[in-house]
Amino acid sequence: MSIQLEAVGLAARSAWEAALGPDAVIAQTPAWMACVCASGRWEDATRVYQADDGRLLVLPLARMRQLPSVAAVEGSMPQDWGAGGLLCADGVTAADVRAVVADLRARRALRTLVCPRPRAVDAWAAAVDGGVVKTPRMEQTLDLAGGFDTVWSERFTRKVRSWHRKAEQRVTVTWDDSGLLVPVFDALYRRSVERWARMQHEPLPLARLRARRREPVAKFTAVAEGLGPACRVGVAYREGEPAAAIVVLAHGDHATYWRGAMDRELAAGTGANELLHVLAIEHACAHGRRFYHLGQSAPGSSLARFKRGFGAEEEHAAAFAFERLPLTAAQTAVKDRVKALVGFRD
Repeated sequence: MSIQLEAVGLAARSAWEAALGPDAVIAQTPAWMACVCASGRWEDATRVYQADDGRLLVLPLARMRQLPSVAAVEGSMPQDWGAGGLLCADGVTAADVRAVVADLRARRALRTLVCPRPRAVDAWAAAVDGGVVKTPRMEQTLDLAGGFDTVWSERFTRKVRSWHRKAEQRVTVTWDDSGLLVPVFDALYRRSVERWARMQHEPLPLARLRARRREPVAKFTAVAEGLGPACRVGVAYREGEPAAAIVVLAHGDHATYWRGAMDRELAAGTGANELLHVLAIEHACAHGRRFYHLGQSAPGSSLARFKRGFGAEEEHAAAFAFERLPLTAAQTAVKDRVKALVGFRD
């Protein structure tokens, strides 16, 4: 099979829109790419190919700004920006992926990271060889088939239903899709960063610096402003004080839990997090969504167990890094060294 490059960047938008179907998640849409670019570090480098059978293939791709081509760092999508991978209105085959992988190799960017959705991971795995860095990931997704009544009675555990009922008596919840609650969420997120740092025995200044770089408030604002009603922020208040919050995104058949944060002391014993997710799932069902994605988790972790309480099933995926230099190995070595120095504990 052969492919020919047809468009790059903004010129790819019309073909990209045509390649989307209801099965695409929000992170695979042009609207999401606009949010990525609005955050300030990235520019749109999406590539559209025409296959020899006439089909158009779209690879959403963001490139880090102000780097020469020899040092190009790209992502589909970039780290911490969700899933990417190849799109086609008629479906993607392993042969399609193989042809696009050949193009990525020929361009020889310093690093191109591709994070396809779990259902596409087999096609990508078949198209790459041992020269690509493959990082396993585990995601969890709740099937909303049957509607909310079915999900409530057949998929939620008794524990989740119990916490939901308790939370209704202990907290109040406000939802907004205009960006008004982004500062509230961000304040809770910064408190969460400090809690995570203490749990991992990480110096607070280092944790705060990394969080400001990877998850600045400008990122949350860009998503809320760029997606509008497709981005909902829910905040649970205990006696008037924000205790927990989540950000939920929507596109087509999919609702995606994107970010969460809490004040552990305020949220303790309230069931605030369970209530927020139950309400988000109920909203997704009412708007015809078929799946509620709860994101990545470490297998066997307390977070994974929390998500399983809602009936979320594990989906195994992977990220593929095409590198001219062993950047992933170097980053891993640095992280391991820092963890050893600060006494990190899993």
